[in-house]
Amino acid sequence: MPSISTAPLPQVSPMEHSPLSSERLSMPAPCDATPPHLLTIALEDYFQVGAFRQCIERAHWRRFESRLEAATERLLALLDQHRAHATFFVSGWIAETRANLVREIARRGHEIAASGYEHASLRQLTRREFVDDAARGRDAVESASGRRALGFRVADQWIRPRDAWALDSLAELGFAYDSSLMPPLFGRIDPIQQTIHKKQSGEKSLWIVPVATAPWLGGRLPIGGGGYARQLPLRYLKRALRAWRQTTGAPLVTYFHAWEFDAAPPQIEAASHLARARHYRNLQRTPELVAELLGQHRTISIAEHLRLETREPAEPSSEEGRNSSPQRAELAVNNVRNAGAAAEPTPITIIVPCCNEEASLSYLAVALSELEADLAPRYEAQFVLVDDGSRDATWTRMLDLFGGWPNARRLRHSANQGVSAAILTGIRAADTEIVCSLDCDCTYDPRGLCELVPLLTDDVALVTASPYHPAGGVRNVPGWRLGLSKCASWLYRRALTNKLHTYTSCFRVYRRSAVLDLPLTEPGFLGVAELLALLDLGDARIVEAPAVLHSRLFGQSKMKTARTITAHLRLLSRIWRLRMSRRAPRKYTNSSPQTSSTSSPPALHP
Repeated sequence: MPSISTAPLPQVSPMEHSPLSSERLSMPAPCDATPPHLLTIALEDYFQVGAFRQCIERAHWRRFESRLEAATERLLALLDQHRAHATFFVSGWIAETRANLVREIARRGHEIAASGYEHASLRQLTRREFVDDAARGRDAVESASGRRALGFRVADQWIRPRDAWALDSLAELGFAYDSSLMPPLFGRIDPIQQTIHKKQSGEKSLWIVPVATAPWLGGRLPIGGGGYARQLPLRYLKRALRAWRQTTGAPLVTYFHAWEFDAAPPQIEAASHLARARHYRNLQRTPELVAELLGQHRTISIAEHLRLETREPAEPSSEEGRNSSPQRAELAVNNVRNAGAAAEPTPITIIVPCCNEEASLSYLAVALSELEADLAPRYEAQFVLVDDGSRDATWTRMLDLFGGWPNARRLRHSANQGVSAAILTGIRAADTEIVCSLDCDCTYDPRGLCELVPLLTDDVALVTASPYHPAGGVRNVPGWRLGLSKCASWLYRRALTNKLHTYTSCFRVYRRSAVLDLPLTEPGFLGVAELLALLDLGDARIVEAPAVLHSRLFGQSKMKTARTITAHLRLLSRIWRLRMSRRAPRKYTNSSPQTSSTSSPPALHP
C-alpha cells in the first residue's frame, strides 16, 4: 500500500534519549526485594487511537501510511539495550496487516497478547460481538506470531468493575489473564482490586492485572503510562510511583503505545483542539520516561511474572479467523477487476488538482485505488493529476506514487494558477466525454463518485455533490465556515435558475463537451462557482447529489476567507447584472429534461 508522505523517522540510538530535565523521574536502585515492573505496550498505529475516532473512519485505515514499523523498532532497540521484556497487546487487524512485525517482536523474546480484532471499546459491542471479536483477534494474533496468546486487553478505553461479564467471557474463552481493568476512579476501593489478583468464574479462573493508580484530587488516576503519564505533572508522577512501591510492594503495571515512539508523527488537522492536546502534548516525554524506567528497574512481561508458557504453537479456534486476511481482500479486488475485463466499460477521466499536497498524496493514492476497483467493471477510470505550482515536494511525490500507473497522467503548472485553472487543464487533457473532479485532500470520499457518475445522463451537463442536501452531511467542519458557505449558497440560489443547496463544491462530474469552451475568468476557488453559473445561464441542466463533507485531515486549507467572501460578492454582482441585461432564461425544473448541449453563455467579465 502506498505510504503518506511525512517526515522520515530519524535513526535514533537508545543512548540518544535525553534525560528528563529538572523534573526527571528518579527511580530507586534495583534490589532483589523490589518486584519487577510489568511493561505492556499497545501495538497500534497513530490513526487508530480513540482521540481521532471522530475524524478518522475505521473504513479508511488502509489509506494511511503505517509508521508502526519504524516506531516499534525504536522501542525494541531500547528494550534490547536494557535486556528488558514486555507484553505487546496486538489487535487482529494489526496482526493481519503487519504480520512480519508481530513475528519479529515475538522472535526478540517479548510476549504477544490479544487485543480483540476491530480495535473497539467494550461500549461499542454487544456481549456476543465482544466474544466473537476477542476470539477472532486471538486467532489472528496467534497465526501471526506462532505463539499462544494467553492475555487480553481491550483496545480502547478500559473495563470497569461493573463489566464483570466481560471478564467471565474471557475466562470461558480460555484466556489466562486480563489487563483491561481500571480500578474505580472515585469512591472506596478494595485494596486487592489495585493489584494482581485471581477472579473465579464458575469452574474457570482469570488473573486480573490492573494498571497502577494513585490518589488525585479525591479520586484516582492511572500512573503507569499512556496519556496520563504525558499530561500529569512529572513531580506528582514521581511521587506517586515512589508511594506505590512503598505501600503496595506489588509489581507496577505500566502501559504505553507504540505510536508514542514515533519521532515525527503526522499531524491530523481535522482533530479538535482537545483531541490534539490529548494525543500530541508532551509526546516526546514517553521515550524519555521509558528509558528512565528501564535504566532504573528490571521489567518483564506479564506472562513471565505469572509463569505462563506462551511458546507453544497455537491452532486457530475459529473459521472466521482463518479466512480473514488482507491477501484475500486484495484477491477480491483483483477478481472484480478481472471480471470487468471482458465487459465494455465506459471510459471516464478523474481529475485531481494538487497544490502543496505532499502530505496527502499517499492517502489519495490508496483512495483512488479503491475507487478504481469500485467503478469496475462498469467504468474504466483514467486519472489526470495536475500539480498547480506546488512549492513543496508534491511533484516528486506524485511521480513516486503514480509513476507506475499506466492509466494516470501527471501534468504540472510552472506557477500556481488556482484550482479551477487546474481542473480546466485536466479537462482539456482528457479524451473522454465523462470527466470528474475531486479534492486531493479527500474531504469528499472519492468512492462517492460511484453514486455521482450514473447521474450524468444524456440531458445533464453537470452533476455536483452537496453536503447541504437533505441526505448529505458535514463532519468536523468548523461552524463559522459552514455559516459562510451556506450564506453564499443562499445568495447564489437567488441569482441562478438551478436551485441547488451548494454551488462551490469541487466534487463533480462534467460532460466535457459542455464545459470545454466555457469562457472562465476566475482561475481560483471562485472559478468553480463561475463554471456552474455559466452553465446555468446557458440553460444547462445541473443535477445535485448528496455527499458527506469531511474536515481536511492533513495540512492547512488554502482558502483565504476574507478574500473569498469579497470575490463571491463580486461574482454575484456580475451574475445579476448579466441577468438584468438580457432576457431571463426559462425556469429550470428537475422534472423537465433539457438537452445537455447548451447555448454558448457570455463571459462574466467585470
